[in-house]
Amino acid sequence: MYAMWRLQVALCTLSVLSLSSGGESKARSCSEVRQAYNAKGFSLVNVPHQEISGEHLRVCPQGYTCCTSEMEDKLNQQSKLEFEKLVEESSHKMRTTFVSRHKKFDEFFLELLDNSEKSLNSMFTRTYGKLYMQNSEVFQDLFTELKRYYTGGNVNLEEMLNDFWSRLLERMFQLLNSQYHFTDDYLECVSKYTDQLKPFGDIPRKLKAQVTRAFIAARTFVQGLMVGREVANRVAKVNVAPACVKALTRMLYCPYCRGMPGLKPCPNYCHNVMRGCLANQADLDSEWNLFIDAMLLVADRLQGPSNIEAVIQPIDIKISDAIMTMQDNSMQVSAKVFQGCGQPKPSGIGRSARGISDVFSGRFRPYTPEERPTTAAGTSLDRLRAVWRTMQHSVIDIKEKLKESRRFWSNLPDDICAKGKLTEPDEEQCWNSHTKGRYFPEVVKEGLTNQVNNPEVEVDITRPDTLIRQQIMALRVMTNKLKNAYNGNDIYFQDSSKLSYLLIFALYQLHTQILRATNKTCGCMTAATIICTSAPSLLLSCLFFSWEQCLLQQR
Repeated sequence: MYAMWRLQVALCTLSVLSLSSGGESKARSCSEVRQAYNAKGFSLVNVPHQEISGEHLRVCPQGYTCCTSEMEDKLNQQSKLEFEKLVEESSHKMRTTFVSRHKKFDEFFLELLDNSEKSLNSMFTRTYGKLYMQNSEVFQDLFTELKRYYTGGNVNLEEMLNDFWSRLLERMFQLLNSQYHFTDDYLECVSKYTDQLKPFGDIPRKLKAQVTRAFIAARTFVQGLMVGREVANRVAKVNVAPACVKALTRMLYCPYCRGMPGLKPCPNYCHNVMRGCLANQADLDSEWNLFIDAMLLVADRLQGPSNIEAVIQPIDIKISDAIMTMQDNSMQVSAKVFQGCGQPKPSGIGRSARGISDVFSGRFRPYTPEERPTTAAGTSLDRLRAVWRTMQHSVIDIKEKLKESRRFWSNLPDDICAKGKLTEPDEEQCWNSHTKGRYFPEVVKEGLTNQVNNPEVEVDITRPDTLIRQQIMALRVMTNKLKNAYNGNDIYFQDSSKLSYLLIFALYQLHTQILRATNKTCGCMTAATIICTSAPSLLLSCLFFSWEQCLLQQR
């Protein structure tokens, strides 16, 4: 059917040309074309005033024309620039969403954590006084490590929290037994009894489970926003192939050459051109949708019963309760430690005039509104709750924006044709690639493999775009991290075997050297590199994917 249509168009064009040469003594004016061409910022020097013979044209139909070879070349370049701008503008809102929401979430979370630390410092200063001030670095280090973990630092949350409770036990044990002298070796022995004696009750176990789940979700979520931003920014900088530029010029500016600068392309014609030019971007869609779904899962986790507020806001109360539990069980704990580690030597200094028990008997209690502590900056517990409420609204907003971005890349060609006001809705009064009239070919489906039958753009379906494949890999790795985070697993530390890490990293280094030696650019060399090398358990699959893409390119 398509071949028949092309034949009819060719015969029609020939008949028009013969009539023009035989019946018309005067060529048509190019005044409208000159005006439109000049409006694009081009010089009118050497632009014909009347139609000329078009044998010199390489893209547009070679009938009578208002275009010179120089004009066609300039319009060719203009088509490429306008297409790049259209893709960037069409994706601007979505890309800006990832940038702004990443910034907001990051700011809210760090402020929440900072206010939680200030709240603990203020409450513990009033509750425990000088004893807290003398040992405050234990608590400061806890928040420092939590911040370092969230911002991407190499911190094992479980080990860090275990270390916090061990240090707190050592300090508490010395304070509760100040009549004895303890060496470093003795205190190390004390810390070994942490799991066996459970001096703080079940609070460390519960808090560790809550903190790890909440912080893994928060860190992975903000990383996901960052990866989404980077992938979208890279894909929006589209690589325009020569065949695409040719098709764009034929669609957008060949009407100029035919003396009809105001004629817009037919809708289906536009769809075929855009689907051909954005075939590789459409292939990103399936992995992008899986990534968005995984982001939404983690967002639900941030809003659920184990959300950040449920962990951070009462952290001071839980730690204080743990201290009180240690105080209540101090006699039994000390006796068992002395039995296991030996009887310590007396320090020669008795307990202070004010007994340690008296200090700790000031059990932490809820503050009345009049007593509620306020930091120097004037930030109260109300501020902590206000920050969390703002952050909750931010998460809800992010979820809505994420849902809107589903199928973005496969819909992009049609969105450009529709929202860019490129097309003429009247199917009889539009440009069909040769003249004004109906466009008959069917619209091909989106995606690279479907372009084999695209009537407007010649697409080599055997050579996928390397940049797009890299972004697919980056999304695949991030999606896996998000799914693990939803289940409370931090994949950064799942592969604890140094040998396996070194083996995989050695393979990665070898892979990089091979690529450089063969002057290849495929593989995990952009966003995926950062993610893969920070996740040893995924690096091997990343390499296999890269090698597969190299083989595809070498065919």
